[in-house]
Amino acid sequence: MYWCKIARTEAEYEKIAKLNYTTFVEEIPQHEAHETGVRVDPYHNENTYLIVLSDTELVGMIALRSDRPFSLDRKIGKVEEYFDEVGKICEIRLLAVQKEHRNGRVFFLLARALSDYCCEEGFDAAVISGTVRELKLYGQLGFRQFAEPVGSGDAVFIPMITTRADYAESVAARLQAKRKLFLPGPLKLTGELARPFSEEAMSHRSSTFQAIYQEVKSTLRKMSGASPYLLSGSGTLANEAMLAQISRLDERGLILANGEFGERLIKQATRWGLEFDSVEEGWGEKFSVDAIKELLENGEYGWLLMVHGETSTGMVNSIDSISALCKKYKIKLCVDCISSFGAIPFSMENCWLATATSGKAVGTMSGIAVVFANHEITEDPSLPNYLDLGKYQRDIPFTLPYSLLKSFGIALKQYPERYQLLQERFDTTKQEISAWPLMAEGFPTAISVRAAEQFETFPQDAHLSGYELHAQSGYLRQRSIFQISCIQPSFEKDWAALQKFNTLYFSYQKE
Repeated sequence: MYWCKIARTEAEYEKIAKLNYTTFVEEIPQHEAHETGVRVDPYHNENTYLIVLSDTELVGMIALRSDRPFSLDRKIGKVEEYFDEVGKICEIRLLAVQKEHRNGRVFFLLARALSDYCCEEGFDAAVISGTVRELKLYGQLGFRQFAEPVGSGDAVFIPMITTRADYAESVAARLQAKRKLFLPGPLKLTGELARPFSEEAMSHRSSTFQAIYQEVKSTLRKMSGASPYLLSGSGTLANEAMLAQISRLDERGLILANGEFGERLIKQATRWGLEFDSVEEGWGEKFSVDAIKELLENGEYGWLLMVHGETSTGMVNSIDSISALCKKYKIKLCVDCISSFGAIPFSMENCWLATATSGKAVGTMSGIAVVFANHEITEDPSLPNYLDLGKYQRDIPFTLPYSLLKSFGIALKQYPERYQLLQERFDTTKQEISAWPLMAEGFPTAISVRAAEQFETFPQDAHLSGYELHAQSGYLRQRSIFQISCIQPSFEKDWAALQKFNTLYFSYQKE
């Protein structure tokens, strides 16, 4: 099994030096032979090395650096003088693969890892001194010549460059293996869910559209126990529409936060100019029902706003206990259910307002924002036109995309069976990684892991090897957390592959 990582240890650097010698001294006579059998690059301390392993054997590597001058600068002058401005540039060096492993899989894995790493670091282009022996390969990787050859004899090199756009159009990009996704969104679409996007567009005023629209609303009503309002937009838009309704109450509220998305609700409410107090617990910590009860008893609150499925920690906050308190003290409960809707079964019957989206656990593309209500909503001309849910009471006031609505309707037909599927995936996965440093209790859209000690470099190396864990969001990186989601359609197959990678990765780390 081939996989990729960043070289970080002295043992890896020694293997790189040996491969460097074999390739650039013995095979390509770029440097003089000597008895040590190793060749340490002059820019070693500035290089970042991406390496490919076959199981636990290092079989390929590529180096990059951004410190100036580049080796190419020394040969031909400042490289920027040869092409138009391309942004931030790095230099690629020392592309080398053991002879017996020179196949498309290794080269393309290196190319994808290089592209991913460059994107992470903000590089817009890369230059390389390409050997004339491998011009076809460089072309497949998206490189093109930009200056006259340098060197002589068997050590002639071609100055070449590739940009993000060049790589995106390259053979390597087209033929690379598909990524294995463990993200809580966006989702890969199954053939059935993707089919509506190839159909002819249809007006939202047509009878066919109206029939699908009513069927989707009926299904959502049965799943939630509340009346749905459909807007064209993301889950964030759904929350904005919910906050617009809260603003009509002209009452003080209470917002609960114990993660990124609870904190986001506080920021959104502040922008709306709402008057509220907040209860902010540590990330992943449960709310104290007794403390909230005391606040509701002594405060004059008209509404309470919280997140149900807190994706940032993988925690599900109890809405039943909070709902009982709100009912007792006649307080309107409003809930962000964007991550939890479709992941686990629950009722919104006691929620004054709640939000969801067509993406996430439901399984289709994001783009339909849903607000649920347990009461009738009337129009309010003081609200922004698009966010006035009263306008959506009996009609489709603004355009909804037919293809997305139809795909959403197909996805909803998977319920209630999909609840069981996601729960089984979650239970199995959590059991198989029970020894990992897990956070909170988790739910199918986000099993959270603390990226500490031996897990510190795991998300990045998994990413470079084609396994897309949820680790790139700023709020996760800041707290050294990565997540595994169980909602992607090919989860079972991809999880089996990731398990093989896990086994290799951690056994290699122990060597």
